[in-house]
Amino acid sequence: MTTTRDYYEILDVSRDADEATIKSAYRKMALKHHPDRNAGDKAAEELFKESAEAYAVLADGEKRARYDRFGHAGVGAGSGGAGYDPTIFADFGDILGGLGDLFGVGGGGRRGGVRRGADLRYDLEISFAEAATGTETTLQIPREEPCDTCGGSGSAPGSTPQKCGQCQGRGQVRFQQGFVTVARTCPACGGVGRVIAKPCQSCHGQGRIGRERNLTVKIPAGIGTAQRLRLTGEGEHGGRGAPPGDLYVVVHVGDHAFFQRDGDDLLCNIPVTFPTLALGGEIKIPTLTDPTTIQIPQGTQADTRFRLRGKGMPNVNSRGHGDLYVRVQVAVPTKLSRDQKSLLEELDATMSNRVLEPVPADTGADEERPFFDRVKDIFG
Repeated sequence: MTTTRDYYEILDVSRDADEATIKSAYRKMALKHHPDRNAGDKAAEELFKESAEAYAVLADGEKRARYDRFGHAGVGAGSGGAGYDPTIFADFGDILGGLGDLFGVGGGGRRGGVRRGADLRYDLEISFAEAATGTETTLQIPREEPCDTCGGSGSAPGSTPQKCGQCQGRGQVRFQQGFVTVARTCPACGGVGRVIAKPCQSCHGQGRIGRERNLTVKIPAGIGTAQRLRLTGEGEHGGRGAPPGDLYVVVHVGDHAFFQRDGDDLLCNIPVTFPTLALGGEIKIPTLTDPTTIQIPQGTQADTRFRLRGKGMPNVNSRGHGDLYVRVQVAVPTKLSRDQKSLLEELDATMSNRVLEPVPADTGADEERPFFDRVKDIFG
């Protein structure tokens, strides 16, 4: 086949398109018009051929240069150029980024082998304290493991798997579909390339049996919720000697009764009596390890935050610790003795002549003006 349409038009790219753009455009066209998606559609088959012909020229620097200069005459049959070339499908699987296997096109798939074992996921719940210090725990994992009787081969003791007679050990069978040779997984051996004449009685020829395995896992200090640990090779084992998959442990950290976590930093609220805020003093602060004390300056306001460097969570990558932020709040007693009530009333009497006004957002000389005068200014 040799088309007369402009190759750039076929792939819907500009004449200065780079190699990656051309490859992406061809991938899109090939997927859209592939015969497996458009069975019996002759128009789609022609468009599929056209896009392959266009790509064969534009993906080749030398052919593209001749085409840009002389048009179709520069890449015609006489010039060793275009025309539909079935050999382009040798790279079709790579062009489609792994989707070539979906259509059974190309020869780059797994041949004569078995698939890697499946990955497994385990959701692990730990306490806040365990996340802070790190811990070690044992997991009970149900998974498929190699059969002890046959060693994972799937064959009965004394026998071995034989080369598949249908695919001759290749794991694929090929047949002609219109203008292209299509490869499919061999139905006789399932893509393994070998067949088992005498299956193992323990695993029924699968090479694997279900077991529960105990694994000891170290949880690093500082780990957070939704972070995961990968245990290479601890997933399900592949059939008939294939490599195993991996185990992913997804961690869920419980809440703390006192601390809130923000990355590696911790936050907490500490109730402090009014006299301590007004007069200043020391208060005791709990941390992840031992309690510590901080100094409250005289006249400290409620909701003031204090920062304790290095008293937060350890970094999971062993890069130090976060900080602990302490916010002080006024502790208002709900019950007072007669003496306490009398003292507070006496204190209130000494402060009753003071007018408490809202603190304005802006500070400056205007702050000294009476409150109601400032309100009049706002509302005109």
